[in-house]
Amino acid sequence: MGDILAFRKMITPLVIEIVFWILVVLTVIGGLVTLFSGHGISSVVTGLLTIFLGPLALRIWCEIIIVLFRIYDVLRDIRDKGKM
Repeated sequence: MGDILAFRKMITPLVIEIVFWILVVLTVIGGLVTLFSGHGISSVVTGLLTIFLGPLALRIWCEIIIVLFRIYDVLRDIRDKGKM
């Protein structure tokens, strides 16, 4: 707990994972609503693309953000090893 309060451990990657799952659920629900909205073949295609490609795009976006935090952790480890 002390590491979190002293900002030595980041909580943002955990928050990003939670936000990812919330956004996946919302994306799938949005895709299903679009799919069954009854506006022809375009809504069916858009709904299917949203259901399948939406979570993939979200995953890529979240991974890029988490990679930035992991780079920070590795740089901090390198700095700490250099102080010995």
